[in-house]
Amino acid sequence: MIKERGRRSLLTALLALLILLPPAQAYAEVKYNTYTKNSSGSLVWLQPAFIPVDVIGEDLYAPDPANLSSRIVSSMQHPKDLFIDASDHIYIADTGNNRIIHLDAGGKLVRYLTVPDNPLNKPEGVFVTDEGEIFVADTGNRRIVKLDKDGNVLDTFEKPSSPYISSTFVFTPVKLIVDKRGYLYVASQGSYEGLLVLEPDGNLQGYFGTNSTVLSAMDALKKWLYTEEMYAREVQKRPETINSLATDEGGFIYTVTGGSATENQLKKLNSRGDNMLRSSQGSFGEFRDIDAARLPKTAVKTPQLIDVAADSDGNIVVVDQQYKYISHYDSNGNLLYFWGGPSSTGTSQVGLMKSPVALDFNSRNELYILDDQENVIQKFRLSEFGRKVAEANKLTLQGFYEESEKLWREVLRLNAEFAPAIEGLAQAAYKKEQYDEARQLFEAAGNQAGYSEAFWEIRLQWFQANFSWIATLVLVVFVLVVLSDKWPTAKKLRAKWRNRKRSQHPVILHFRHAFYILRHPVDGFTAIRYEGKGTYWSAAAIIIGVYVALLIREFATSFSFQLKGYVNIYTVFTQFFVVWITWVIANYLVSSIYRGEGRFRDVFIGSAYALFPCILVGIPLALLSNVMTQSEMSIYNFASDGMFVWIALLIFWNTQWIHNYSVGETLINIALTLVTMVVIGILVFIIMGLTSDLLSFLYEIYREVTLR
Repeated sequence: MIKERGRRSLLTALLALLILLPPAQAYAEVKYNTYTKNSSGSLVWLQPAFIPVDVIGEDLYAPDPANLSSRIVSSMQHPKDLFIDASDHIYIADTGNNRIIHLDAGGKLVRYLTVPDNPLNKPEGVFVTDEGEIFVADTGNRRIVKLDKDGNVLDTFEKPSSPYISSTFVFTPVKLIVDKRGYLYVASQGSYEGLLVLEPDGNLQGYFGTNSTVLSAMDALKKWLYTEEMYAREVQKRPETINSLATDEGGFIYTVTGGSATENQLKKLNSRGDNMLRSSQGSFGEFRDIDAARLPKTAVKTPQLIDVAADSDGNIVVVDQQYKYISHYDSNGNLLYFWGGPSSTGTSQVGLMKSPVALDFNSRNELYILDDQENVIQKFRLSEFGRKVAEANKLTLQGFYEESEKLWREVLRLNAEFAPAIEGLAQAAYKKEQYDEARQLFEAAGNQAGYSEAFWEIRLQWFQANFSWIATLVLVVFVLVVLSDKWPTAKKLRAKWRNRKRSQHPVILHFRHAFYILRHPVDGFTAIRYEGKGTYWSAAAIIIGVYVALLIREFATSFSFQLKGYVNIYTVFTQFFVVWITWVIANYLVSSIYRGEGRFRDVFIGSAYALFPCILVGIPLALLSNVMTQSEMSIYNFASDGMFVWIALLIFWNTQWIHNYSVGETLINIALTLVTMVVIGILVFIIMGLTSDLLSFLYEIYREVTLR
């Protein structure tokens, strides 16, 4: 106990010193790093957005039972929840001591709430209304206790009686909030249906914010193949339960989910239960990839969000109990920054946490984080950088783009890679009708929708400026086409072109056959097998052309349709060629066993010619995308999907007519080919691993011999 108090005193002294230091020195003393992510998802280091300024809750005392005139230390024991009311008073669910701690705005003890007539038992949640009524999730007693502002019991709510609640359900409230109407939203252990919504008198109204059941690929396969009786014997899949919840001044309800969930971990729900976050399909709770290496192998390698809070500007903050990071998002769910990390074992470090379990904001947007292992609250305040980001982002979200421009430029002066600042400047430029600058900034910020809107305006202005000569040109071409049908000279020229002597050079013939296959796939692939059409070198040339088409697709496609990132041209070739040549080998091996008539030459050439639409459609589509916007997304997707369907059909027909199969035999051959490709991949992986081990063994023998 003395050692624990000594650590806390040291932490307090360090924080006091930190507050007195100038800002530059304070940043240097912060023991954690702050990060954000750029448009490609790479980590970007930032200046600290929040700096620690105080430690609260270590100087708690209580009357000595042996001598009521004196006091003894009464530290928190495994507290689980934290709430700050409209007056900035702090309420803590001190779970281990079976009490609610009430502190004033400065962190000084006001009182303990223990409900003497019917004592609390391991309370894990607390909420205070604007009227001062205190609601306690009395977890151990499986009830909710409602107190007035003086701490007197007004009501208790136990398991509601309702046909919608199973008789086996155990009502174990852990977190709760109360809306303006007095309705309670309760997170209960094992409540897979979502939050329980209780009326002011405690009756169940329904469920809210239910998570969806996540099925793995194996679960989906079982559900498809198994009978109802067989699937009923499987372990039932249930949605993840909600860990915590919060509300804001606008009445939105925020929930966080941990467990194995990778999507919708954070939700911002309106009154109908709809998730309002733009980034709702992404995962929340940021961490560095290197942090996963320090976890046990059995640990779930996804952030475990344990609590959520919203500040007065609508920004959302979540705390991850596993990686110990605090992640900040704007009201749309876009990442601003994240910071924190685990405290070293056996020591207390400023700003770092051992087991963060709850957080909340006061009216000045100061952040309080509760640690149930250190048994203290750490208080954080926005740095200069953080204040500028908060103010600029607030103006941007309110639509005051031009007013936010100066602040965003100051933020970029502090950190030139801060993506939200680039986004804010892009919005300001768009508002000022500086569309070309806005387009470039939207691309730098990774905002495809904004990029497309800016380009749409640029394209519209170009058409307006050049409409007269475009219309004239179209009219002239139309007239010439109409008149050309009546001019004898034009008719002779067209007839001469149609009857021209076509080149019989082998190179031309082989490439012309690729176009012939597109129009007559059955005859074209049959000619490869029985007429010797196509050669290895022409097939190799087409494969090189497909590789070039893939590169053009990566580099030349408009940002409106494809995010730009680092592209390794060697990796693109390796991945494409390995898959293609593995298909050729696997298809030939399967057909050799399964009554196929095609030779390796036929499979090689036919499989190459089947990819020709990738060149014919892929390259023009990539180039045309640069004059399209997302309003033409359906056209782009139709052409892109049509290209892949076309290639798939050509591969099917190639397999069918090269090997002289029926439709059923072709489908079986393709399925066996895919399985064989997987087997080949596994064998190559094993051989490479064994070869590496053998080379390492031989090298060790060599070193042993030479050293002796």
